[in-house]
Amino acid sequence: MRPCTKSGGSHWTGRMQDGIFRADSEPYCRPERVHEMGLFAKIFAWWDDATPGTFFTLAKRAEKIGEDEYGNLYYRERKPSGASGRERRWVVYKGYADASRVPADWHGWMHHTFDEPPTDAPLPRQKWELDHKPNLTGTLHAYRPTGSLAVQGPRQRASGDYESWTPDA
Repeated sequence: MRPCTKSGGSHWTGRMQDGIFRADSEPYCRPERVHEMGLFAKIFAWWDDATPGTFFTLAKRAEKIGEDEYGNLYYRERKPSGASGRERRWVVYKGYADASRVPADWHGWMHHTFDEPPTDAPLPRQKWELDHKPNLTGTLHAYRPTGSLAVQGPRQRASGDYESWTPDA
């Protein structure tokens, strides 16, 4: 993941195309000021990386299982210690912590749907399946149709099945 470079690192560069913002940089691009804070950011910026307490817990109680295509790291408890007797499982996000960045196969393993991690037993993929994409709502990469507040232009026409509701007087 690379830091943003334009306008002190707090803005994205890109262009609008068909009502969708096409960025020149990667999604979840971190501002340079977070990189400059160094140790301070490691201690207090929990949303941007794992905290020292998390790394201490993982070093003491967990083993690394694998990594996904986004660079997220997955761990499991060496000896189950929970009340239910199940092992705890962790994900350490690369960059901004967002649960929608966990692919389906790892999500299933994290929630004990699958016993074997995707590194040992990958899910079979169908030819019609699309690659996983994180939820981009709330970011500059979110879908914005023509006529929305973020994009100028005429509103898309309704399909004709809409009827306005008026209360009985």
